[in-house]
Amino acid sequence: MQSSNKRPLSVTIVGFTFLAVGIIGSVFHATELKTPGPARYDVLWALLTSLVAILCGACLLRRSNWARWIAVAWLAFHVVLSLHSPQALLVHMALLVVFAYLLFRPEARAYFRAAQSEGT
Repeated sequence: MQSSNKRPLSVTIVGFTFLAVGIIGSVFHATELKTPGPARYDVLWALLTSLVAILCGACLLRRSNWARWIAVAWLAFHVVLSLHSPQALLVHMALLVVFAYLLFRPEARAYFRAAQSEGT
């Protein structure tokens, strides 16, 4: 078992994945801001969710325990958004299960628990 001070690979993978998804989503949705009309509000919501992904990714890498819960909630939100498409639903459900497993396995729990006890 690795030291609780060293970031587990699982947390690194999830953190960088959230950063990448958030950055790509932000760039993609920012280009849609030029669209006039009511759809613009949908774009703003999509941009907000992309920014939450960036925040989660960065805070996971910085050892913030709360970011694990927000990341899982973010994925659960996307499962609900995917109810319209069986393929999207399956993909988001699989991601939710895999990422929740990676963020809450014993090594990850010890890593975040050590941060809380250190007061970081």
